[in-house]
Amino acid sequence: MDRWKGRVALVTGASVGIGAAITKALVRHGMKVVGCARTVEKIEKLAAECQSAGLSGTLIPYKCDLSNEEEILSMFSAIKTLHQGVDVCINNAGLAHPEPLLSGKTDGWRTMMDVNVLALSICTREAYQSMKERNVDDGHIININSMSGHRVVPSASVHFYSATKYAVTALTEGIRQELREAKTHIRATAISPGLVETEFAFRLHGDDPEKAAATYASIKCLEAGDIASAVVYALSAPPHVQIGDILMRPVEQVS
Repeated sequence: MDRWKGRVALVTGASVGIGAAITKALVRHGMKVVGCARTVEKIEKLAAECQSAGLSGTLIPYKCDLSNEEEILSMFSAIKTLHQGVDVCINNAGLAHPEPLLSGKTDGWRTMMDVNVLALSICTREAYQSMKERNVDDGHIININSMSGHRVVPSASVHFYSATKYAVTALTEGIRQELREAKTHIRATAISPGLVETEFAFRLHGDDPEKAAATYASIKCLEAGDIASAVVYALSAPPHVQIGDILMRPVEQVS
């Protein structure tokens, strides 16, 4: 990870869970991390923790609603002005609404598409353009995908969510191919975790916290730090090695 010291990483959805764990791991390795989320109070608290712990990198909180393209473009403009540009883009932000295919609300579907697919694509495009205009040829784009982007579980509440994650699987390979066509050495990686103990299930089952808690109590789940370790692994691979996709599940997870 030494070659990333002082380089700039963008982590979306950095306030909690996997995003916060990734952010802290990169700061620990000396990177300058722009952590964005709709609310930044938790990122500001994390930044203070990183500073008090004496970590060698820095965390810059940034407020951004990823469902709004103008806010994303404004964020990239600010990063360019203050920090030259983005060298590593980690598309972590994602959400699920329990909206089945046969009875779900269109607004819920649209929100999932806006954040899980469109925001990821916009951030990727802008990060690549930032790298290109600065002649950065060793950048990295990492998409936090899901096992739901590789198989469909028999649960109506997550079928549309799964469709957005299948899109991420296709987008990551498409990005890899376009980077090859552009003759760059910028890498593209997806990380696809199974069940991770975060706030995710509590947001999905907002009206049934007992169901959310039971989801995590049923098996020994992955932890956010496990996904952060996978990100570090992908970043630390030698420059000629591209980690395409990491599929990771709890040992006890069935599907």
